[in-house]
Amino acid sequence: MGGAPLLATQPDTTADMSDVQQQPGLLDYAVLLGLAALWGSSFLVIKFAVETIPAATLTLSRLVGAAVLLFATAALFRQRLVWRKNLWVWLLLAAFFGNALPFMLIAWGQERIESGVSAIIMAIMPLSTLVMAHIFTRDEKLSVPKVIAVALGFAGVVILIGPGKLATLGNETWRQLAVAGAAMCYGLNAVISKQLSGQPSQALVAWLMAISTVMMAPIALSWDQPWQLDPSTRSLIAAATLSIFHTALASLVLFWIIKRQGATFFSQVNFLIPLIGVFYGVALLGEDLGSGAFIALAVILLGIAIARYAPSGRAAKADQQPKAQEKMSA
Repeated sequence: MGGAPLLATQPDTTADMSDVQQQPGLLDYAVLLGLAALWGSSFLVIKFAVETIPAATLTLSRLVGAAVLLFATAALFRQRLVWRKNLWVWLLLAAFFGNALPFMLIAWGQERIESGVSAIIMAIMPLSTLVMAHIFTRDEKLSVPKVIAVALGFAGVVILIGPGKLATLGNETWRQLAVAGAAMCYGLNAVISKQLSGQPSQALVAWLMAISTVMMAPIALSWDQPWQLDPSTRSLIAAATLSIFHTALASLVLFWIIKRQGATFFSQVNFLIPLIGVFYGVALLGEDLGSGAFIALAVILLGIAIARYAPSGRAAKADQQPKAQEKMSA
């Protein structure tokens, strides 16, 4: 998932429908599980990186490395953006809400909170997308099941943080809310990215990483003065890993999966990432999340399941029309 891992933008899935296989094979499930394992580990890797690298500098290094690799990939496949009216506006918005801001918020949050907690909070991303789509689009309004799903998702966050901490808003609570804000950014970016459909995937993501780099550079240079930092070897390795594998490579794998099996198949990753993220935190960092965290995770995953399997408003409407016609003909 995003800054931990979800990609800044979703590809134009309708353009590739002819390539989608009828039935996912073992390779498809293996790659999906591998991508979930990679993205799930990003919370752990960020935790190592922020030990000695401040959030803004970490975000900048992540973006620079990914941009270089993705531009090289786009050049290899001879991909270029198709320039059209207002494209720059949507690129700027997608770069800010899909990369620069959420990457920064997650890294800042994880300077003080557990990686497993971040993984659980970020699980609300697909539910926040429903809210943003309801607000900013005309044809993706919330249905009753989706309202229930969203309510469960945000109830899970309240359970995780604790009503008392939300009332007092201590330092750790602000950090948790920052990660929740990152999830909301990704939700908004899912709506923004629809304006970028039809663009070549590698070229699009490369440009978004580059624009995000330009946004973050003055912030990191002025706030952190990275030339004065003395990062540990572990933090440097973590930062490089985050840029190369969790951002650049993961984005290419994402497009490959969606091109083969479509966005619905790929959406199953939303169930896997928080589970894997929590597992890494507990097993490798010895984090003690407490029973409330696991209850919160179960509530959020239930919300995702309801949202994923509930019929959309348009589908329900389409089902009702033939029934209405049957009544009239009877």
